[in-house]
Amino acid sequence: MYKIVSAEFIAPNVKKFIIEAPKIARKRQAGQFVIIRVNDNGERIPLTISDANINEGTITIIVQGIGKTTKELNDLESGEYIHDLVGPLGKPSHIEKFGTAISIGGGVGTAIAYPTAVALKQAGNYTISIIGGRSKDFVILEDEMNKVCDEVFVTTDDGSYGYPGFVTTKLQELIDAKRKIDLVLAIGPIPMMKAVAEVTRKYKIKTVVSLNPIMVDGTGMCGGCRATVDNKTVFVCVDGPEFDAHKVDFETLERRNRTYREDERLALETHTCKSETAVLKTANEL
Repeated sequence: MYKIVSAEFIAPNVKKFIIEAPKIARKRQAGQFVIIRVNDNGERIPLTISDANINEGTITIIVQGIGKTTKELNDLESGEYIHDLVGPLGKPSHIEKFGTAISIGGGVGTAIAYPTAVALKQAGNYTISIIGGRSKDFVILEDEMNKVCDEVFVTTDDGSYGYPGFVTTKLQELIDAKRKIDLVLAIGPIPMMKAVAEVTRKYKIKTVVSLNPIMVDGTGMCGGCRATVDNKTVFVCVDGPEFDAHKVDFETLERRNRTYREDERLALETHTCKSETAVLKTANEL
């Protein structure tokens, strides 16, 4: 059991957890993740380690409540416990002094881009961050990115904050301005990562994405996280999660991620019904 030190919402349906996990905190590197099981009967889901504090023995994860398990996780509060937490898993981000490195985070993908942006800065890179959100309410970790990046640009789909438009719009502006760009890291929804890859492909800018397939054991044994990269099958949990964006088959990745969509919908409906029943029961008791 792993104790939740703190839990707070930082955006609609997006919650930041600080969890006691001293061994993981000591060993984790940028780009790695953990696999969590909320309760004894729950499914296993991968979540990136957004930050760690070695002195306090804690790790930070940021969770967007979309499906049954993430919503169950976001129901937990400070002082409660997570049943299982395994990690750090996956290969760390490849860090070196590239020159100018741009970290792009779409929505909660910013939480995944953040630790790598920190590592890139520590390696002596000139770091730029582009943070995207549907609206101002969905922009996360702007203050944290400002502390570790030389430049930070915020974009919102509805234009309610920062620059109007998608992250790719700002990226294209930087390219058009003849900015020297040696590396682009893009993390977020599959369509966003694919769009970034298409922007950088024609300029031959090295681009890396962190993939988010269905994952079960995190050790390469179940095969659920397989993806196609450079026309070869890879297992994202052990071969990644980061890959050359220009070699990723995004169409196959997206199709595989839809495999259990109906099961996920039914599970979420069950969770919602149970939550509503619990609320009604509490109201009646009062």
